[in-house]
Parts: sequence; structure tokens; C-alpha cells
Amino acid sequence: MNAPRPQMPGMLPPAPLAAEAAQPLDLIFIEGFIGHTVIGIHHDELHDTQPLRIDLYAGVPRPRACDSDDIGDTINYAEVRERLHRLMAEHKVRLLEAFAEDIADIMLGEFRAHWVRVVVVKPRKFPDLEGVGVAIERRREIKAVEAAAGPAAVLSVIGHGMVPGKA
Repeated sequence: MNAPRPQMPGMLPPAPLAAEAAQPLDLIFIEGFIGHTVIGIHHDELHDTQPLRIDLYAGVPRPRACDSDDIGDTINYAEVRERLHRLMAEHKVRLLEAFAEDIADIMLGEFRAHWVRVVVVKPRKFPDLEGVGVAIERRREIKAVEAAAGPAAVLSVIGHGMVPGKA
């Protein structure tokens, strides 16, 4: 029997939030994306680009791609990669928290993920640290999920004993 493989900080597979636990999610991920951008609050960070490492996990209900074998039926990580490069060039934020939030908004909005975990790291920001950063988790609002999936999403929620709009 194989012993469990130790996992590095920042590389832990995420666990979807409790609301998603009732609905199985497939995770599409990008680990170790490296890009360069101007970000920070200190004077020395506001003029030259610096590297950022991004680990991104996006949860989607069992995508049709499992059956269709068609990339159009899931999140295309090549497109996500290109979108991350574009964000690195265009963003106007100074904090990693705001930058991670922008990534989460892109994944939830543009790529229709239901749940996302974003880890953004400044590698070697200080000589005695491997990296500093932020990790956030976000999920789509139930109304956004319903609008995207239509009546099937409502039936799924009702089937789990949760009626939208009822306390």
C-alpha cells in the first residue's frame, strides 16, 4: 500500500464549500502559472514588473464534456491561461486580494464556474520566505447558477431540500 504523498503549501486540492457538497463538482485546475506584472503598495513595486504564481481551481457540475468529449462543453484551460496573461497586462489593482478577486470574478462570470479557489503568491518577496500571498474561495450566487443552467438547476436544489428564495 502506498503512503499518501505529502503536499506542498499552496498546492492542496481545494474542498468546495458546504453549499456545493450536495452537488458533485469536477475540478478544472491550473497550478504554477507564472506571470509578471506591476502590483504592490511599496514604491519599489510600482515601477517594475515582478513575478506572481497563480494556482487556480474551478468547480463545475459534471460537465457535458464527460460524455461529449468536446472542449466546448467544459472550461478550456488554454483560454483561461490566455485570460490570465491579459489580466496581468491590463489590471489596475495594487493588492493581491483585489487581484485574486478579479480572477475569481473572471472564472465565475466569463467561464461559468460554480466555485473557484484562487491562490496568488509573490515568490521570494522577502529573502527569508519562499513566498507570500493570498488564497480566496468564491462561489456563484444561486440565482446566477439558476440563470445559467435553467430549470434543471432549480430542480436540483429543490431535490436537495433547498428551495430558492425560502428561508
